[in-house]
Amino acid sequence: MKYLNLGLPVIFLLIGNLSSTAQFNTKHNPVESLSLQSEGFKKPPLFKSKGFQKAIAVPLLFTAAGLYSLTDNDIVNKYDVQEERNEWIPNYHHHADDYLQYAPIVAVYGLNALGVKGKNNFGNRTVLLIKSELLVGVLTYSLKKITAVPRPDTGQPTSFPSGHTAQAFAAATFMSKEYGHKSIWFSIGAYSVATGVGAMRVMNNRHWVSDVLVGAGIGILSTNLVYLTHQYRWWGKKTNSGQTLIVPSYDGQTGMVSVVHRFR
Repeated sequence: MKYLNLGLPVIFLLIGNLSSTAQFNTKHNPVESLSLQSEGFKKPPLFKSKGFQKAIAVPLLFTAAGLYSLTDNDIVNKYDVQEERNEWIPNYHHHADDYLQYAPIVAVYGLNALGVKGKNNFGNRTVLLIKSELLVGVLTYSLKKITAVPRPDTGQPTSFPSGHTAQAFAAATFMSKEYGHKSIWFSIGAYSVATGVGAMRVMNNRHWVSDVLVGAGIGILSTNLVYLTHQYRWWGKKTNSGQTLIVPSYDGQTGMVSVVHRFR
């Protein structure tokens, strides 16, 4: 069935969207997860904590799906999806995705300006956003350089992963973190927009479905890790659980992100 291959990636993104929303609405205190379990004892290292496992679960699912689409299979194959796109919507071109990728960020600050308070104050929220953006940028740019996958339309070696999709899902996770505890519809709305951006990248013939799926994983992972390790030291909200440093770096060939946490 020709509609199957084109529809499955979008359906998969929607399923991942709903599962991510459910996960992000779980109350989690980053201070408690990194504080002392009892006097003289420490909780497991960050990478062994339940918070970390939750933070990487959905991104790993998206990444696995993206890699699976590179194989010769009958469920979701990047060449089959591309073929269906070229047959049914060969002249589709729209630039809405260039702007929608930032919509959840605008919504967060807009809601706050209207008096709908989010999870964090302005200082912490802004620092969290900046760190998320840095991490997304380093990961996507580095992978583009390393993999050099040609784009389906121009052949330029900058296709994998989709930067627009990574940005959109990072922004959606940002909004879910800030307002998901108030209403699940904030999260659903944000991830629906991100899903639309991912779908449009394929429909615009700018990316393969594999680029979009992995990009979604990178976006969610970046914001999740930043929220998990943030110390809330800006504008009055401080913790005494230790210090965490996230340092992105790029030497011209390889991108790296170092995460170091020191317990007190």
